[in-house]
Amino acid sequence: MRSGLLASVLTCLLVVSLQAQQTRLENLQNKTILVFTPHPDDDVFGAGGTISLLNRNHNKVYIAVYTNDDKGSYDPEMSSQRLARIRRAEQEISEGQLGTPKENIMWMGYDDGMLEYAPQPKLTEEATAIIRRIRPDVLLSVDPGQWYERWHKSDHRMAAFNTIDAVRAAEFWLYFPNQKLQMGLQPYQVPEMYFFYPSPQESNYFVNIESVAELKFDAACKQVSQFEPAVHKYRSDWEPKDMDKAKDEMRQQQPRKDGHYVEAFRYATGFNQF
Repeated sequence: MRSGLLASVLTCLLVVSLQAQQTRLENLQNKTILVFTPHPDDDVFGAGGTISLLNRNHNKVYIAVYTNDDKGSYDPEMSSQRLARIRRAEQEISEGQLGTPKENIMWMGYDDGMLEYAPQPKLTEEATAIIRRIRPDVLLSVDPGQWYERWHKSDHRMAAFNTIDAVRAAEFWLYFPNQKLQMGLQPYQVPEMYFFYPSPQESNYFVNIESVAELKFDAACKQVSQFEPAVHKYRSDWEPKDMDKAKDEMRQQQPRKDGHYVEAFRYATGFNQF
């Protein structure tokens, strides 16, 4: 009885020790990171500080953008085609400031607001192919948790669910077998997932971004068309007072923990199998 209890205690201590030794996300080095984002800005707003830290630590970061974000403007003189070009250019500059090369940004090309109407299973197949090709050590995406899905916009919900559907499919070659037979893409199991935009109830992992917070806010401000006054009447640059106001608002909205700016995630390593 005593030996069994001792074995249980040692097992628990081993688990705790292994967890303590696990390298934190922001301290990873020389790994491959894949980020799925619904729009060309959510990656920056939701995880820009973490992305910056990952790039600084010589990880290879890839960004897969589901939509071209071609609808979010009140400007009556704006067209969808023009807005898509603007958003793409802004995203490349913004991510570039965080250290992500332009060639590492993948555009899936769906229209803004239409992701849930995209043909299935084509959408899942495309995301599965990206996972099998990039073979990430860590995947970041919008949180598909039960609280989040209840209130957020459709592209976010769809991107969240489609991404985890693709993660699941990527493990088994009989999902989309053409990818192996015709494209040489082997099955792949994603080891770790971190979901940004989590609800407070489901946040379980926090990255201290104090050292790169201002860089994140600067990078976010490269998305000029996402802020007023450019949302109502597009202009390609900022009035200094408007930029200062936008940055002050971001500073106020950025979560803090123990007196430091943080980005919140929900961390997961697998799926419920029932």
